[in-house]
Amino acid sequence: MGLTERLEQFGRPALMGLTVVAFALCWPVGLGMLVFLIGSKRMGCWKYGHRGQWYGRHGERDERRANERDERRANERGHGGWRWGEKPSSGNAAFDEYREETLRRLEEEQREFKSFLDKLRFAKDKAEFDQFMADRRNIPPAPPPAPPPATPPATPPSA
Repeated sequence: MGLTERLEQFGRPALMGLTVVAFALCWPVGLGMLVFLIGSKRMGCWKYGHRGQWYGRHGERDERRANERDERRANERGHGGWRWGEKPSSGNAAFDEYREETLRRLEEEQREFKSFLDKLRFAKDKAEFDQFMADRRNIPPAPPPAPPPATPPATPPSA
């Protein structure tokens, strides 16, 4: 019994766990196991061909069925089959009108609030700048440095 057959008897979860443990203990061994598992196609990556597993075995036929099922479900929920970019309808015209008006009002309030914040920031910046300039004007000029004190000439010692 070869190494491959021994590893296969443990199953896919055990192989994945063993690969993780191998990475933790010695990364080159873990990398080798990962390459082995992917290269030998034991991880199921190529089971469904180039399309991937979500298409199923019948490809386009299953995709068409899924699209029809999604449209049917959307119609059952009352969305009327709306697409991206369109506003969803609740099926109640009065509520839809109320919702649109509320959203419009909230967007307008948001614009006004952003404008208010901009004005507030400008006023705060202006007040800080004015305070800085006033403080700068009120600083008295620094006095000129005083000359160093003169030291008396050294007298020779008397004998």
